[in-house]
Amino acid sequence: MFDHISIGVKDLERARRFYDAALAPLGYERLSNSDTTIGYGPDTVGLWVMQVEQPVVADMRSGLHFCFVAPDEAAVDAFHAAAVASGGTDNGEPGVRPDYGRFYYAAFIIDPDGYRLEAYFHKGEL
Repeated sequence: MFDHISIGVKDLERARRFYDAALAPLGYERLSNSDTTIGYGPDTVGLWVMQVEQPVVADMRSGLHFCFVAPDEAAVDAFHAAAVASGGTDNGEPGVRPDYGRFYYAAFIIDPDGYRLEAYFHKGEL
């Protein structure tokens, strides 16, 4: 449905360190890099992060969040650990989310700018 999304941040270098670490376990890497914009994806950029004067104000009650597809449970776990180690805040440790489905394995983070992020893997039936 979407080709890409863009988010604005106050400190691009802080965002670069965070997203480099958090997205690597999911198989996403920085594919574009400039003084004002960075882009991440597996093959083409799907997430643009740009330094702006007035980023959207983070609001935990807004419902806004971004969910990244993970290749397996270990990647979800590694995403969560790397994100916390790189300045993110835990917003839900890795695990099955029965409210979303029996096979919904996810972890939740708040990035340094207040964006809510999720890594998700659909577990197969046993």
